[in-house]
Amino acid sequence: MKGASSREPSPSHHPSTPHRSPNHHTLSEMVLKDDIEFPESVIRSWGSDAETRRMFVGDREDARRFLNAVSDLQRAMREYYKHDSSSEKLMGAQRLMPIAIKRLEKEFFLILSENRKNLDSDSLSIRYSRAYLRSNVTDYLEDEGCEEEPGITPPRTPPRVRSLSTDAADVAMADLRNIAVCMINCGYTKECVKIYISVRKSIVDEALHYLEVGKLNHSKMQKMEWNALEEKIKTWLRAVKTAVRTLFQGEKILCETVFASSEKIAESCFAEICRDAAVSLFSFATNFGKSKKILSPEKMFRALDVYETISNLWPEIEAIFWHDLLSSVKAEAAAALVRLSEAVRIMLTQLETAIQKDSSITFPGGGVHPLTRHVMNFLSSLGDYTGPVSDIISDCPVNPHSPLPESYFSSPIAAQGEDSSAAVITIRVGWLILLLLCKLDGKAVTYNDVALSYLFLANNLNYVVSKVQKSNLGLVMGADWIGEHRAKVNRFLSKYERMGWTKVISSLPQDPTAQIPPQQIKNYFKQFNLSFVEAYRKQASWVIPDPELRDRVKLSIATLIGPSYRVFYERHRINILESWEDPIVRYAPEDLGNYLSDLFLQTSGSSTTSYSSRPKSVSHSRRP
Repeated sequence: MKGASSREPSPSHHPSTPHRSPNHHTLSEMVLKDDIEFPESVIRSWGSDAETRRMFVGDREDARRFLNAVSDLQRAMREYYKHDSSSEKLMGAQRLMPIAIKRLEKEFFLILSENRKNLDSDSLSIRYSRAYLRSNVTDYLEDEGCEEEPGITPPRTPPRVRSLSTDAADVAMADLRNIAVCMINCGYTKECVKIYISVRKSIVDEALHYLEVGKLNHSKMQKMEWNALEEKIKTWLRAVKTAVRTLFQGEKILCETVFASSEKIAESCFAEICRDAAVSLFSFATNFGKSKKILSPEKMFRALDVYETISNLWPEIEAIFWHDLLSSVKAEAAAALVRLSEAVRIMLTQLETAIQKDSSITFPGGGVHPLTRHVMNFLSSLGDYTGPVSDIISDCPVNPHSPLPESYFSSPIAAQGEDSSAAVITIRVGWLILLLLCKLDGKAVTYNDVALSYLFLANNLNYVVSKVQKSNLGLVMGADWIGEHRAKVNRFLSKYERMGWTKVISSLPQDPTAQIPPQQIKNYFKQFNLSFVEAYRKQASWVIPDPELRDRVKLSIATLIGPSYRVFYERHRINILESWEDPIVRYAPEDLGNYLSDLFLQTSGSSTTSYSSRPKSVSHSRRP
């Protein structure tokens, strides 16, 4: 065991014995004889005939006497080593010490085994902080007067208070610590540490098994169905938080308490107990990052979940696994972050390429295109991960050779000198949205009707802006961006109204109250009837999925047509009825409102889905 101190060589092997006066020699022998005989009587009283007795019970008086006896025996052996290395008493003491240590080993093992529940990592990590331990666990080295073995380095934050809680965990930790100090000072570090590691390592392995964290290498991941792998990921996300914040933290606290006399021994024990388990735990994330199964934009969010979890745990990982003996744990966690970063960047590039290469057709009616839904649902979910995404893409700039406007390569947030990480994601999201809008511009021209093209652009841009505004993307893109694109929606709608209803509006006289010959009045009514029917029939299959936008457009059209028609109708209807027998006036002003109310409604057979629906392919739950 690294860091374990070795026993002192037997005094009988000392090369020479210093010459002393007879009187001094006799006096020393008398004192040393007493120093050995009393500890021997105490130690032998716990021999084979006391196998069933326990010394670490009740007020611990028997335990204190035994530990003091072992410490006294050790001191006497050192003195004999100095004065008479060939003494029979020294030889006897050397035979007695293993008996004492064997008894301490038994007590040490029993305390560890019997207190598995009291010393569970969950309780330790919650109930005990370093500050608590400093103020509540007995400092045996001070209370009992045990001497530290030369070469033993005190821990960074040793407990220094003499009071002891009656809590079972406190008592067990104090007992273990007292035994460990005694065994270490007597040169039996290796034996003490071996027992401790054996018991606690099995507890850690059992805990990880209970958390359902098993080894899953890269090859096995590649063969798993995505649904099965996703369940494994959800389990891992829960388990890694518990493992780091509870299991490993609790084990570290226990190690630092039991081996409080030596930071070196404490860290060495902790490394032996938790290192392999922690490396295996984080290797799951590394293998997931390398898996080709996740390399599609819809699966990016699980990669981001894993990345974000490790990033959030990183301060605790560094604090718990700070020692050089545990460098492999931090290296594995760091490797996982690197692999996951690479995977996320690949998937963002795949999304960009998919937008640019999309060749899907537009559907009749000018509703929200499936590409718009897919991309914006994806980006709105991405807005929940602004922190990790900013970290990942901070050194991965947008393609500078793109023909898109330079304004999309600078963020208003960055220009204001605010959070640079927010500026990074603002640029990237803005870039992806612009790619989408450019692709939609190309799809709009496939409509034969210009008015329908503008309605298509208005519907899709409105969906984009609504998704941004109602998600975390609103904070990412900012109020100015939202306002600018809302205004653009209104401009598209204005062009739609102009192209779709100008013929209807122009069929009425500029001044509907003016004196007009009857024949011309008849022509105006006939032209209005024809143009209104044509516009209505053409647009009967057009849709506006957003209810609020739909009502606003209907009101706007009614405002454009209704007032002028009402004035014209009320001014000239009587003259028409008196002059012609045929019903020239087909629509009363109220009829127009009824007809317009039927426009832009989606039918059950419409190719576009509900405005608020999310395609199953990109729906994602933010936490496992």
